[in-house]
Amino acid sequence: MKIYETTGFPNPARVRIALAEKGLTDQVTFEEVDVMGGAHRRPEFTAKNPTGTVPLLELADGTFIGECSAITEYLDHLDNDPVLTGRNAKERAEIAMMQRRVEAGLMDAVGNYFHHATPGLGPDLEVNQVPAWGEREKDKAQKTMRYLDSVLAEQPFVAGDRFTVADITAIAGLGFADFAKVEIPADLAALHAWRIRVTERPSVAA
Repeated sequence: MKIYETTGFPNPARVRIALAEKGLTDQVTFEEVDVMGGAHRRPEFTAKNPTGTVPLLELADGTFIGECSAITEYLDHLDNDPVLTGRNAKERAEIAMMQRRVEAGLMDAVGNYFHHATPGLGPDLEVNQVPAWGEREKDKAQKTMRYLDSVLAEQPFVAGDRFTVADITAIAGLGFADFAKVEIPADLAALHAWRIRVTERPSVAA
């Protein structure tokens, strides 16, 4: 398997964590995509992934799988023990629900703020910015942080009693928030405590 990624970007980090959790890191080769140089928009890359985003998984048979959730779903099922995405119908539904809430409310919201209300990746890449919308997305991200704090006050992980893809997205989203200078309110004690615990996991610390 091959992963196309850009080092330091939050979405590739999500897949790196999933790989480590599943013990698959040494079964993958990584190819750097120069997003800052616009490589993700060139025909040779968009032929593989029309959305022009990283990460992208390439399988041995030539299949390309984009989108973090889809990549993690594939990796999690390789050993028939899908601990990250759910072992039964109820688990799968609950994890998918929380994963989507975190992705849309935190990860994507921070991304929209970063790309629209700040210089983002620079004038060559950031076109058609809508600053007012970006600011609203910042508010959305902070509301999601408060929601996650209320969830984590009642249970140890975002989607229940064990670490899942929802936690992976949340930890990457908070890291992105730090980078984009979206404040994580200090009074969110449960969220901060969860972050400390999760950051100590080998897959995340790496």
